Amino acid sequence: MPTEGAAQTETLPGARPALPVVRTVGDLRAQVSAWHAAGKTVALVPTMGALHEGHLALVRRGRELADHVVASVFVNPTQFAPHEDFDKYPRDEAGDAAKLASAGCDLLYAPTVRSMYPEGFATSISVGGPSQGLCGFFRPQMFGGVALVVSKLFLQAQPDIAIFGEKDYQQLLVIRRFVRDLDIPVRVEGLPTVREADGLALSSRNAYLSREERERAPQLHVALVEAAAQIARGVELGIALDAARMRIAAAGFSSIDYVELRDAETLEPVDSLTRPARLLAAAWLGKARLIDNVPVPPTA
Repeated sequence: MPTEGAAQTETLPGARPALPVVRTVGDLRAQVSAWHAAGKTVALVPTMGALHEGHLALVRRGRELADHVVASVFVNPTQFAPHEDFDKYPRDEAGDAAKLASAGCDLLYAPTVRSMYPEGFATSISVGGPSQGLCGFFRPQMFGGVALVVSKLFLQAQPDIAIFGEKDYQQLLVIRRFVRDLDIPVRVEGLPTVREADGLALSSRNAYLSREERERAPQLHVALVEAAAQIARGVELGIALDAARMRIAAAGFSSIDYVELRDAETLEPVDSLTRPARLLAAAWLGKARLIDNVPVPPTA
């Protein structure tokens, strides 16, 4: 018989080594509260599953920054538009649990959609500032959904630290913005993008690429790196961005949502390098929408 207030955990078949799994807010809080009561710190790594080395790098960073690491796996419907890939998004909970355990994760939180958004759920969150433009223009529902689910995860898990990858750079700044605006007591850490040997940013959606598309996909990163180098050398911004777009198109990307230079802290458009900046891009290759970004240091 479990002690009163203890977390009700399970382990998944096929998860080796076994990783404790909780599915309710009560069980999640029971475990985190026990760790906090023992004077331990807790890091949260929110994910949508289909885990790859980039996610596991977040877990390992969590182990460096905190005593315990909780990872959440939840494909969040509120950040998908009706025509997007919510139903097709790759899912492999047992495989994810095994990967998390191998990276040193202490607990997997895997709630259901019904538990996260029960019948009658009627709350939304709107974030301005860094959510404007870029992916916020092409996926207008996305950042409201991200802000909602991440706020819920922070309130549910009550972590000391949360860790996100810089591949989703706009998302990282949106999260930092609402955490600051709402006085949520969580330290938000960003981790540099984890890449394949040929430079392609790791992403669960890379699974949508055919073999031929996978060979062409790294050109998105190549185009950004070259444009960033040109901008740093003083090449006119418009010329450098046009060259990047032409290279991406020549690689076989069917459409380009954006290639833009933005302030690294605010994501406001910039036309000079007096402060650190980010060069960001999103483009379609087959069924995959790939995003990437690279830093551009100030020249003055």
